[in-house]
Amino acid sequence: MKARATDARRAAVLGSPIAHSLSPVLHRAAYAELGLHGWSYDRFEVDEAGLPGFLGTLGAEWAGLSLTMPLKRAVIPLLDEISETASSVEAVNTVVLTEDGRRVGDNTDIPGMVAALREHGIEEVDTAAVLGAGATASSALAALSRVCSGEVVVYVRSETRAAEMRRWGERLDVEVRTADWADAAEALRAPLVVATTPAGTTDALAASVPERPATLFDVLYDPWPTELAARWSMFGGAVVSGLDLLVHQAVLQVEQMTGHAPAPLEAMRRAGEKALAER
Repeated sequence: MKARATDARRAAVLGSPIAHSLSPVLHRAAYAELGLHGWSYDRFEVDEAGLPGFLGTLGAEWAGLSLTMPLKRAVIPLLDEISETASSVEAVNTVVLTEDGRRVGDNTDIPGMVAALREHGIEEVDTAAVLGAGATASSALAALSRVCSGEVVVYVRSETRAAEMRRWGERLDVEVRTADWADAAEALRAPLVVATTPAGTTDALAASVPERPATLFDVLYDPWPTELAARWSMFGGAVVSGLDLLVHQAVLQVEQMTGHAPAPLEAMRRAGEKALAER
């Protein structure tokens, strides 16, 4: 249902830690552009233990929630329904609170990744490489199931992680081969490289960027650019940033929570860039 501009509605991002989140900047920019003057969007420090209690306090004025770590899986038992996309990776980053009091979960990270890639001209690749095997890597595999027609090589640090990524590959119908992190420099020759690791993890790989790199999707946005992304750009390769992902997934959240589509992508991007520059 489309929200009226005069409706007093609330939304927020939850997680722990949460102070760094750019979500309030993006969503508030969308509300301003859409003329939703009665809407507010906040951030709340909430961990897994506090999540059930927080959800129990929400009144009818609440339209939705964005979730970051460590809540994306913890929230699932507390919901009335989750989308097929969220179920595929057992992770929810979006909760829409319906007028009849139901909690509906979705995952906009996956279509957000696909949209960010397509914005940079990546419609289909024959093969791809993923650096890392954390929670974001499973979402990356789900996104790659929509754009990669062949093998995805995932570079990991342990056999436990390797086995986990192979299981995700089977579940998501992605042809996954795992390789040792010691050989991660080989990943940089793939037509699409997705870096899903924490800040600093790929810095040592910057020196191994090939002379003619293809496309790097680095999910980080702060600090930016990463050493790998900076070197990649210097050599003329295409770079998709974590801000691209953040904006595209937030666009989908705004559309679901407010009923207004399309959400103002460029206004949200400008707000995010400005906030990062000020940091």
